[in-house]
Amino acid sequence: MFSSNSLSIRLNSMMLRGVTHSAKGIFTFLLARPRHRNPGLNFSSVRTEAANRSFLIRSTYTTDTKSREENKKTIESLYRLSVDIKKIRRLKEWVLLQDVAYVQEIAGILQEMGADEAAVASILERCPEAVLHTPAEINSQKALWQLVCQNEKQLIKLIEQFPESFFTTEYHENQKANILFFQELGLKNNIITRFLTSAPSIFYNPVEKNKDIIETLQRNYLSLGGSDANMKIWILKLLSQNPFILLNASTAIRENLEFLQKNDFTDHEVLQLLSKLKGFIFQLTAATMQESMLFSKRVFKCSNQELKELVLKCPALLYYSVPILEERLEGLLKEGISVARIKETPMVLELTTEIVQYRIKKLSALGYDIKSGTLESLNGTKKDFEASYGKIQSKKERPIFNPVAPIHVED
Repeated sequence: MFSSNSLSIRLNSMMLRGVTHSAKGIFTFLLARPRHRNPGLNFSSVRTEAANRSFLIRSTYTTDTKSREENKKTIESLYRLSVDIKKIRRLKEWVLLQDVAYVQEIAGILQEMGADEAAVASILERCPEAVLHTPAEINSQKALWQLVCQNEKQLIKLIEQFPESFFTTEYHENQKANILFFQELGLKNNIITRFLTSAPSIFYNPVEKNKDIIETLQRNYLSLGGSDANMKIWILKLLSQNPFILLNASTAIRENLEFLQKNDFTDHEVLQLLSKLKGFIFQLTAATMQESMLFSKRVFKCSNQELKELVLKCPALLYYSVPILEERLEGLLKEGISVARIKETPMVLELTTEIVQYRIKKLSALGYDIKSGTLESLNGTKKDFEASYGKIQSKKERPIFNPVAPIHVED
């Protein structure tokens, strides 16, 4: 990356030259880059958790694949269930080396819940370590998940989709305590099942830790001027949007809120930012937020008050790191869009360079010139853009009606 001074020179130079080269497609999706974080469910965290769970389970068993032989009984049992043994050898061979496995017993439990032969084979291929758990452990896990599942049909469907989440039994007591706590808190069972499958690590915490985070959020909500009447709704909405907030330390929550207040955001504005960023602000640090704000202040040449208004208008200026903001600014400038226009519509920085290029290309095909048209046409979700694009398209295709034009009729 480059320094802020060199960026400023580069930005001004690009504006003067009117560079029209398209920015390189550095990535396909925002989530594909580990350093890019997006307000929304953090799926990269989910993938990391899955890898960590696999390592945790594997480290409990023998993993010396050179000096040990495969368990022939395990191989035969899996083969009879039409499981792809080669796939397991390639991905998790250590499972086949264990002296004790419960292949038939685990398959039987799955079948009792309604899984057919193909479903059982698929589950055991993707999560072969399931056969290393005792039937008692799996039955206990089944009873636990039934606390939030409507019936066994829903349960087996979830297991088919997220076998590793279900077969992680090491934190059974913590899982049970947290499920009961979330129910007492007022979360609906369908939200809790979503947490179990997409954010399972929040259930591994001792329930006291999760309670502490919730109480910290409640205290800060009230201290920022929130009402008792709305507090429960606010907490539940925040938690359902971003369950990973429970993985933060209560000190990080307090420090980040203090940072915003020190930068002259009113209590009401802080609450506004918390809601817009869905709690992801707590995954940042005061240092990174300061860097991003200083960068925006230099690029847009604005006062502290103007900067605050920009951040409230576009929280991405607070959330995204300097390298990401640099990259997106460069992409927009290469499309011939000036810094002044970006300042007027900063929400465009919420979009990746690739998305901007794609949308500009679509609009250009309709004859829409983004250099002279409004940047609002680029903004929003995919659904928002398609709606805006449709309006421009229908306007272009609609024939112009002239009420005073003569009507030509054949004699």
